[in-house]
Amino acid sequence: MPAWDWEASYFGEISIGSPPQNFLVLFDTGSSNLWVPSTYCASPACFNHNKFKPKESFTFTDNGQSYTISYGSGTLTVVLGSDTLRIQTITVKNQEFGLSKNEPTQPFYYAEFDGILGMAYPSLAVGGTPTVLQGMLQQDQLTQPIFSFYFCRFSIGQSVTDWCRQGCQAIVDTGTFLVTMPQQYIDSFLQTVGAQLTSYGYAVDCNQIQNMPIITFIINGTRLPLHPSAYVLNDNGYCTLGIEATYLPSQNGQPLWILGDVFLKEYYTVFDMANNRVGFAPSV
Repeated sequence: MPAWDWEASYFGEISIGSPPQNFLVLFDTGSSNLWVPSTYCASPACFNHNKFKPKESFTFTDNGQSYTISYGSGTLTVVLGSDTLRIQTITVKNQEFGLSKNEPTQPFYYAEFDGILGMAYPSLAVGGTPTVLQGMLQQDQLTQPIFSFYFCRFSIGQSVTDWCRQGCQAIVDTGTFLVTMPQQYIDSFLQTVGAQLTSYGYAVDCNQIQNMPIITFIINGTRLPLHPSAYVLNDNGYCTLGIEATYLPSQNGQPLWILGDVFLKEYYTVFDMANNRVGFAPSV
């Protein structure tokens, strides 16, 4: 499916209902629920986005339930319904999804996309609702899943650090812009790249980008380099790192990394649910 990069987001077009009603959704590999704005919503964030009109779809079914969905950037309330979902040539009938009742102004009012299509495992779905990926699988359609994977080592420049020698966990998340690293590693990393914490993030000297080290992720023996031109963000001559701290451990207590768009822009990434694996190739 085609996706567009908008600041911290990758989004694309889907349609719901019969006849189809079109929406731009964030393809989020860090969550599992599908929701779009609806005519039930009176929040300002819904006013400047496409809203699903259930009365105009003859295939819509009201499920009579409501849930609260929480993200790192805000919480919203949805009512559940089922309808036909289309993504290009993919059609999923009776797909359960959320119709928003209220949305926080930040960040959804300013978002270029209308809703969110979660692409993670069913265990993350609020309310246990069937995910779009489950619907695609059950109806013999294309599947695009998400998973965590084991980090064995981490290196900066030419030297391998002691980070993750006892194991780390990582999440590949298109819904996160930055790369986040475990809090216990951030100070030594900042020292290595010569960054200073400011109110705008971790600032670095724009004139020194070419001298900064290459960050290399070593996953299952495969080296995945991230060059300073990728992890340093230049905003009209003011440079900050596209990296921040992760303050929560993974479910098993190991240090947790999140590989967001700063990393994913450098690699063509394939998610393989059938074999619980991810594949990376340099983007061109």
